[in-house]
Amino acid sequence: MKKITKETYLSWYENMMFWRKFEDKLAAVYIQQKVRGFLHLYNGQEAVLAGSLHAMEIGKDRMITAYRNHVQPIGMGVDPKRIMAELFGKATGTSQGLGGSMHIFSKEHKFHGGHGIVGGQIPLGAGMAYGDKYFNRDNVTLCFMGDGAVRQGSLHETLNLATLWKLPVVFVVENNGYAMGTSVARTASHEEIWKLGLGYEMPCGPVDGMDPVAVAKAMDKAIKFAREGNGPTFLEMKTYRYRGHSMSDAQKYRTKDEVLEYKKIDPISQVKEIILKNKYATQDQLDEVDAKVKEGVLECVKFAEESPYPEKSVMYDAVYEQKDYPFIKHKIK
Repeated sequence: MKKITKETYLSWYENMMFWRKFEDKLAAVYIQQKVRGFLHLYNGQEAVLAGSLHAMEIGKDRMITAYRNHVQPIGMGVDPKRIMAELFGKATGTSQGLGGSMHIFSKEHKFHGGHGIVGGQIPLGAGMAYGDKYFNRDNVTLCFMGDGAVRQGSLHETLNLATLWKLPVVFVVENNGYAMGTSVARTASHEEIWKLGLGYEMPCGPVDGMDPVAVAKAMDKAIKFAREGNGPTFLEMKTYRYRGHSMSDAQKYRTKDEVLEYKKIDPISQVKEIILKNKYATQDQLDEVDAKVKEGVLECVKFAEESPYPEKSVMYDAVYEQKDYPFIKHKIK
């Protein structure tokens, strides 16, 4: 495993802070109706991404996830300005403004979405891993899902085939406690999701998803296992989201005290505490990082606001193969 050094912690702090503030700004512009539709934020779960990126080979390994997908592509190398523009519905976005919040993609950076159908990305992730194995490519696919997605039948079908064919894929459940507003305890007779892997005799286990070091160690082991041709691993990252399921969530299913308890183990605060304790940086230096992050987020918003909306014809080009559109009764203006 790559060493976790002073530089690692400083990078984790800056990246996680940027992801947090990027999405805080999204929440603000959503209220201003500059971003429309659903908006699912990642606040609190940043350690899962930070640790995973540390273990991955960026540029070679793939990532696919559900609809809580704004900051993952930033970590994979996508320009955050283009992600912000996509959320604003602008032509400079990652999908020309047509995908929106739940459908961020970048084939170039091996980030394969962003999927709105619950559990829809699970068989797709296995399919990409199958392709890599078939063509003898030395890639590993990281397939993320929420705790609600593990109740989909497609998960079990996929785990069975992935194990049978020894596919180079790591299945990661980001268990933030609630599938929309339904707690894990109300969806199954057990709360230890990682044990589902036992039924397929694949390596599996729980991981502290609020600690990037714990995530990095578990992911490194799983990725190495997959890259060596041994097959998949099933990991349950026990994490927490500080905001609602989406911006329209009233959060009546949990108390404010519960949220405050989890904020005591905020991954950003934990990393900051280690940095200061080990004198990797001073508070003044971290304040400079915070200012840099704030400026970077504002640049993303400026870029998005100044970008043009896509031409209406683009919507037809993205859907229809036949260019004369014989099924359309009125002219495209």
